[in-house]
Amino acid sequence: MRLQRTLKQQVSFEGIGLHTGRNARVCLKPAPRDTGIIFMRKDKDLAIKASAGYVTDTAFATTLGYNGAKIRTVEHLLATLAGLGIDNLIIEVYGSEIPILDGSSMELTSLILKGGIAKQSKKRPYIRILHPILLSDGQAEIAALPYNGRHITYRIHFNHDLLGEQNLSIELTEENFAVEIAPARTFGFLKDVEYLKANGFARGGSFENAIILGEGGVLNGSGLRFKDEFVRHKILDLMGDLSLLGYPIYGHIVANKSGHTTNLKFLKKLLAHPENWEFMAEANHVETPAYI
Repeated sequence: MRLQRTLKQQVSFEGIGLHTGRNARVCLKPAPRDTGIIFMRKDKDLAIKASAGYVTDTAFATTLGYNGAKIRTVEHLLATLAGLGIDNLIIEVYGSEIPILDGSSMELTSLILKGGIAKQSKKRPYIRILHPILLSDGQAEIAALPYNGRHITYRIHFNHDLLGEQNLSIELTEENFAVEIAPARTFGFLKDVEYLKANGFARGGSFENAIILGEGGVLNGSGLRFKDEFVRHKILDLMGDLSLLGYPIYGHIVANKSGHTTNLKFLKKLLAHPENWEFMAEANHVETPAYI
């Protein structure tokens, strides 16, 4: 059980939102122990906790909302915080969507590491999987299995000559996240672009912030960062969504063709079956997970 952590100093970034196409600015500010991750819509003067209970939409991204205010596409930032072990943070958002940057978490990871990570004088609680738990959701599946550590195995399958099937199994360490997962970019298909934009999605999408696939392959001139960049990015998304539990999961997560909607359904099933896990906290700490 490690100590809780926050940032040493405030850091900021800005850019265009993938789905809104609008510019937004974000400030990451250190927070006291036991704060958790809190989003602040500064233009609405509203706080939204990074929790599964505040998810309002999972179509093509994960959206948090409260009292009419929303923050879209939070998953890449949340994955970065989870991957680097940042537990307590105030995220001030000037806009309605987290900037997509280059479509990955690489810039966010560099920004946080440059700002520095501060340890705090209290242990970080976590959830340990005791018995297997499985969610089947159409063609998608997610399972959590007992494991002495944190591990993800992910499989994707698309009816596309380049993608086809990709599999990756990886131990979730800070170094593995920064090197193997954070650089993987979001991706989409050229044939879907017009539909997405007509329905209010991907209005800020471009070759600078997403891998675009045509019938013949990758259309980006820069090519791929990894041969299996697609499954790596799906792991990134899953890490961000699972962080909405509020505590790290110690176990082996196995996902098959999962997306944001299935990820959140799995979290709700996990919370509904506490007999499959135990809440691990330091001695004399009586806090229990919030069933939101």
